[in-house]
Amino acid sequence: MSDPTIRVREAARERGLSVDVRQRPAAASLDEAAEILGIPSASIVKTLVVKRSDDTYLFALVPGDRAISWAKLRAVVGVNKLRLPEPELARAATGYERGTIVPLGSTHDWPVYADESIVGQRIAMGAGAHGYSLFVDADDLLRAYDATVADITVPRA
Repeated sequence: MSDPTIRVREAARERGLSVDVRQRPAAASLDEAAEILGIPSASIVKTLVVKRSDDTYLFALVPGDRAISWAKLRAVVGVNKLRLPEPELARAATGYERGTIVPLGSTHDWPVYADESIVGQRIAMGAGAHGYSLFVDADDLLRAYDATVADITVPRA
C-alpha cells in the first residue's frame, strides 16, 4: 500500500519545509488527538478551507483551543461574505477530505490566513490522510506560504 501522505511530504520538500509526519490512532475529537500526541490542544492547528462569494477559497489556520471569528476573518480578508463549503466542495478545492486538509499539497495554492497565536510555535496539523499528523515549525510554514498573520479567532466555547 502506498503512503497516503506522499503528496504532503513532496510539497513540503518543494517549499523547503522540514516536516515530521506521524501515524496515530484515530481520534474522536481534537482534544483526544492532542492527548494521543501528548501535546496541548492549542498546538493542533485546524486548516479550514473557506469559500468566498466569488467561488474562490482561502485557508484559515486556527489553533485547537480557539474558534474562527467570522467577523475578524472577513475584516482581514476585506469581504462581506465567507462560509465553510460543503464537504464535496472542500475536497474539490483542496484534494483532501475534511479533517485531513492542509495547505501542503493542496490541489490549489489558495491564500493562507493564520491566527497570530501560532507564531513561534511548533504545531501539529492534518497530513492529507486520516490517522496521520504533521508537525512543522509554524514560522517556517507561514513564511513558505506568505501567509497573512492576524487575530482571526476567539476562545473556543
